[in-house]
Amino acid sequence: MNSRLRSARRRPLFAALLAVMLVPPSAHAVVVDGRLDAQEWSGAQEITDFRMVSPLSRAAAVQPTRALVKATPDGLAVGFHNVQPAGIERTRQRAQRDQGGPADRVNLYVDFDGDNRSGYNFTVLLSGSIIDTTITNENQFNDDWDGDWRSATSEDEQGWYAELLIPWHIAPMQKATGATRTIGLSVDRVIGATGERMAWPAITYTEQRFMSNFSKLNVPVFSQSLLAVTPYVVGVHDNVAGKSDFDAGADLFWKPSGQFQLSATLNPDFGQVESDELVVNFGAIETFFSDKRPFFTENQGFFDVPFGGLNGANRLLYTRRVGGPADDGNGSGDVTAAAKVNGSVGAFNYGVFAASEGDAVGRDFYAVRGTRDFGAQGLGAMVSQVERPFLDRTATVYELDHRWTPTEAWNIRTTAVASSIDQAGTRTDDSGVQMRIDHQIDSAWRQQLFLLHLGGDLQLNDFGFLERNNFNYGRYEIGRRVTDLPDTSPYSSHFWRWAASRRVNDNGLHIADAWAVNRASERRDGGEQFWEIAGWTSGHDDLITRGNGPVKVPSKLFAFAERFRPRKDHWAFYGNLRYNADGLDGPGNGAIRARFEPTYHVDDALSFFGGIDVTHNPDWLLWRGGNLLGTFRSNMVFLSGGSTWLIDEKQELRVRLEAIGLDAEAQQAWRVSPDGTPVAVDEVLPDFALRNLGFQVRYRYELAPLSFLYIAYVRGGSMFDEHAGMRYSAIDELGDAFDLRDSEQLLVKLSYRFEI
Repeated sequence: MNSRLRSARRRPLFAALLAVMLVPPSAHAVVVDGRLDAQEWSGAQEITDFRMVSPLSRAAAVQPTRALVKATPDGLAVGFHNVQPAGIERTRQRAQRDQGGPADRVNLYVDFDGDNRSGYNFTVLLSGSIIDTTITNENQFNDDWDGDWRSATSEDEQGWYAELLIPWHIAPMQKATGATRTIGLSVDRVIGATGERMAWPAITYTEQRFMSNFSKLNVPVFSQSLLAVTPYVVGVHDNVAGKSDFDAGADLFWKPSGQFQLSATLNPDFGQVESDELVVNFGAIETFFSDKRPFFTENQGFFDVPFGGLNGANRLLYTRRVGGPADDGNGSGDVTAAAKVNGSVGAFNYGVFAASEGDAVGRDFYAVRGTRDFGAQGLGAMVSQVERPFLDRTATVYELDHRWTPTEAWNIRTTAVASSIDQAGTRTDDSGVQMRIDHQIDSAWRQQLFLLHLGGDLQLNDFGFLERNNFNYGRYEIGRRVTDLPDTSPYSSHFWRWAASRRVNDNGLHIADAWAVNRASERRDGGEQFWEIAGWTSGHDDLITRGNGPVKVPSKLFAFAERFRPRKDHWAFYGNLRYNADGLDGPGNGAIRARFEPTYHVDDALSFFGGIDVTHNPDWLLWRGGNLLGTFRSNMVFLSGGSTWLIDEKQELRVRLEAIGLDAEAQQAWRVSPDGTPVAVDEVLPDFALRNLGFQVRYRYELAPLSFLYIAYVRGGSMFDEHAGMRYSAIDELGDAFDLRDSEQLLVKLSYRFEI
């Protein structure tokens, strides 16, 4: 850090005045054109000490990189000069927003409050394509959010350049105490052809502590107000039903100052132009889907409190519940309106969320959250409530979280929750707690301890996503990073992890002990490789019968390997191979699943992809009702394909197809005895088959920032069939899937953002 910034900490007002006097008035404004004009960038802080973080050697950068950082009245401006001589291939591949890819790119990471709570990642590819995400819990990224910011790139023989301008209204911020504010900041650059990443400071998101290690910079205080209204209209013609529907709504965003931000929506957009991937799920745990609706992604990171396990899906607020399946089982809830407030008073941050479904069986959702940091420690608390009148149910959840960073090497996070359910006059209370301890032993070794308790009556899924309750889990993991590989190795680094865990439910029933070994590798061709082997001891499955008693199960074995090779000339490849032995036959008779997905790039703007995923499971264990289980021999074929054409900077055309064919031949029926032993019985189980289809052609035109015209054709359907003694074929089911036509729609949607 230079002396002027150190002085700013001691005399913030003097430093700010000095900065104003040193920078000519015309240089305050940065024209975002991808060219680092000397006058525009005069007075900016210059960063040149980039270090290698992929591989994570922290050695000097292999290619000179320079970044410029400057606070202007229009926003935080960051410029990059990336030296890349002709001998190093430049990858100019274009990508849909938030899709990215193994291309030359730069990243800006910002924590506007400098308190390590939440941050933002802004990525610009050499082609000009962009990615933006929110960052929570040190290194958890969510790309559902789209912000309004500016960027541009240019290149010459020596390298390429990028400029970013992030408006101050893009995020809520605490009020600064003087003429400067402290922000956390990190920048990095990736060479697409090799996958090498250079960063300042020398940190990467793959480490346990990421946001906490951002460099702290003092910048002059600027504030922007913004009032934006985004109305939308959508028309849908259903070719199957022979009818047309029209709908309209609006999103509102108001930020009068950095300390207050209001988001609201009337009849919110339900992401009609987005589609979830096809999923086959016969298990006891529901499938998690991310939310694409603009209102529900805007500054939602403040409410994003992970709880319930290491799986990133578990959380206290799962916004897909709002407008999800209705309580009477008929369709989805109709959200009339929702509002969200984010702000701060002094060092205290707060957020309020409210949403209401207006139909006769509609629900009301509320949440209030506050956080306060005290240097090495931080506290947060949240209360949420869901009113479900059709079920005569009120669900309230209380949460308290604590963050403690006693030293640079230690990071301890603890979260406690309690649920209180009032249904038809009966009240049920329970609680849970989790603790995660991360320790960076040295530059190569790190370790983690994770402890979790979930009470048997803990209920979070009225508003949250919890895979299960009635659970106690402990896991210890140690990892080692290897970067000193010889130049002749196809790998640039390895990261090894060894883990052991124990699972017991809250009644003392032993579920399983487990072990796992895996290795994640970065390759010198810019690709990635990963493999893992894991095993479970014999134990119990207390979920499969849906409350009809636990089942004794044998030991389990899992193996997985995947390889990604980025684009070389026209082709890119991804493939994986999986072995899951989790049925009643034990480790020797598991499911084998293979996936292969090549992508052909005609040029930097047009690509075609295809994928085939084939599974054979000789011992598929399924619940058939009550205490009845069945084992099936099954085959599944998952076919996917499509294309992406980025016509120009404003237009894109996307085609996507997914089809599934599945057959399942009954092998044996089992009844679960009182002691949990599955006993073979002479009962007839029907064979069954499944076929699914999802097809979409979507055209998008960007009228203005965050303003779009969509035209989409969507067709899909599903069919489930079961008959005793019937012999189905996954290939036949896949072929028949293309005849499905449960829905066929033509959709036109227009949204336009007006800024006042």
